[in-house]
Amino acid sequence: MVNSMLNKILIHGFKSIERQIIELGSLNVLIGANGSGKSNLLDALSFFKASAQGNTDALVQRLGGANRLLHHGKKNTKACFFGCESEEYSYEQTLIPVAGDRLEAAKVGLAILSSSTEWSEGGAGIESLEEQLKYEEKQQLDTSVAQGEISAVEAEEQLQAFPSAKLHIEGWRRYHLHDTSATAAMKSTCNIDDNRYLREDASNLAAYLYWLKLQHSTEYRRVVSMIQLAAPYFEDFLLEPLRRNEQMIRLEWKQKNSDAYFDADSLSDGTLRFVCLTTLLNQPPSAMPSLIVIDEPELGLHPLAIRLLAEMLDAASEHTQILVATQSVTLLDNFPIEQIMVVDHDGRGSQFRRLKAEDYLRWLDDFSVGELWEKNVFGGRP
Repeated sequence: MVNSMLNKILIHGFKSIERQIIELGSLNVLIGANGSGKSNLLDALSFFKASAQGNTDALVQRLGGANRLLHHGKKNTKACFFGCESEEYSYEQTLIPVAGDRLEAAKVGLAILSSSTEWSEGGAGIESLEEQLKYEEKQQLDTSVAQGEISAVEAEEQLQAFPSAKLHIEGWRRYHLHDTSATAAMKSTCNIDDNRYLREDASNLAAYLYWLKLQHSTEYRRVVSMIQLAAPYFEDFLLEPLRRNEQMIRLEWKQKNSDAYFDADSLSDGTLRFVCLTTLLNQPPSAMPSLIVIDEPELGLHPLAIRLLAEMLDAASEHTQILVATQSVTLLDNFPIEQIMVVDHDGRGSQFRRLKAEDYLRWLDDFSVGELWEKNVFGGRP
């Protein structure tokens, strides 16, 4: 796992989250009752990313305006705060409500490696803060070269290795794979060159699989093999540019022992979601998002497919950081208790707790993690 993996996030004053410090590992499985605040944590991460990129206004309006986003409204919460820490960087923002039911960054801070924090009053973008820190790093390296402490080549190598918090945060992706209707994005025809990353709604699924097949055959064959385990009738994808427009491609596939035509509409809802999840979690490590966030990935999946999903989540967490919110006992049973985070609502706000195995040793000898959740041993139940 890369050093830029998030160790913790800090959220104050956002939706149901009044004040929480949430520790993260490589794989984090979030459980809790409906309304406990699981989705609010996922929304906070999306909001934090958008704000860092300077795209706050559109997301604030889509989420209902500043008054709905601030904890118990503007009368009770005068600002919201987001912070994140990794081994390589720390970044934080304070946002305040302004006219038009908007939120505006009032203060932003960024530190990279051992640098002092670069602050901006009024909300300068992360890019300008990072450029300033890199400039200061270059000045220090130039001084070291002038004093004969390091060579110019070593200085350039260190500068090139200077981490980018901006790129890491831009690589957070929250996947929405629930829509498998006739108009679902994942069923659409897409541009064949739309393959820089798997989009959050999988609207470029066919193009991305085509890129995997051409450039990363090992990962592509792994995707196909995993789908065959969940859907034994599946033989392979048919991935070619459309004859009537070679710049476009759509998802087509072959069924074993059949020469009939099959496309995304021919797959069941659960199988199509499983195809998307399998593609997402079996990418080359270099193509993985820095953080994968998925809400209830088990929806519509057969119990066997859920177990396969758990295996893929575990394997993918070797190369990227993953946060999954689930309601599935079957999925939960596949993870050690240390990877489980419980969310409860105490009547005023959401409380996040990471479980510890030593607290449940007498239970774990006789019950699985999922069974303990069903029995309400560690909370997270209605």
